[in-house]
Amino acid sequence: MKNDYFNAIKAINPNATWSMINNDLDQITWLDGTTPIAKETIVAKFAELETEKEQAKAKKEADALAGNNKLLELGLTQAQVTAMTGYTPPAEV
Repeated sequence: MKNDYFNAIKAINPNATWSMINNDLDQITWLDGTTPIAKETIVAKFAELETEKEQAKAKKEADALAGNNKLLELGLTQAQVTAMTGYTPPAEV
């Protein structure tokens, strides 16, 4: 998988300017007087942002399921809830 370090670098230093060849942190050139950021720092921030993204996705899915279930508890059918919200619960396994 090809990683995109752009967001990690911008999260560390929003004013950073750089060029990078093939998304390779070993081929980064810091521009316009930007203080270089250690490769390990960028990799750690990238992992942190990925974890946050996964947690946000899991929360959104949990909230959708909880909202769906509350509407069902109010007496609506699943077809009605789906028509109103667009949410379709995962298939039972």
